[in-house]
Amino acid sequence: MNTSFEAEVKDDLMSETYNMDSGFYDLEFESIDGEIIPLSNFKGKYVLVVNTASKCGYTRQYKDLQKLHEEYNEKLIVIGFPCNDFGSQEKGTNQDILSFCEKNYGVDFLLSKKIKIKGEECHPIFDWLTKKSNNGVLNHKVSWNFNKFLINPNGKLLGSYSSSTKPFDLTIINQIK
Repeated sequence: MNTSFEAEVKDDLMSETYNMDSGFYDLEFESIDGEIIPLSNFKGKYVLVVNTASKCGYTRQYKDLQKLHEEYNEKLIVIGFPCNDFGSQEKGTNQDILSFCEKNYGVDFLLSKKIKIKGEECHPIFDWLTKKSNNGVLNHKVSWNFNKFLINPNGKLLGSYSSSTKPFDLTIINQIK
């Protein structure tokens, strides 16, 4: 067997994996108050990305997302991405959304400005999260508000979780412990 060929293939696979894994950290978003935030700021921590909405049956998950943020802040960054793509349940302005979240749920974890996650205007972060060709792990169709995606400290997508998966579900908690 040609060991140098095997080494080249192994090196190619490792660099390909590295490039996919590092892709998450090449992205950025605009916070709800207008600051550009590179995801590279979060290297070394888990990141939980959630598409949110203020008028959804799952909106009460804001409370547990805030609690998760407080309890695991040494290891975990929670980022909410408000969007109006599902049932028109996030009609307000960015200021309306921020006020609602602070007043009703005491939210102080990161929120992005309102984004699109469906169609041609899909935000690049959700494009990465939902396409295996980008994230190297899975294809996922976001079907409703409060879908969750967990990224490990190296920028690798660990999984996606449905709207009904609560923030403190053991499938999420056991991965970040």
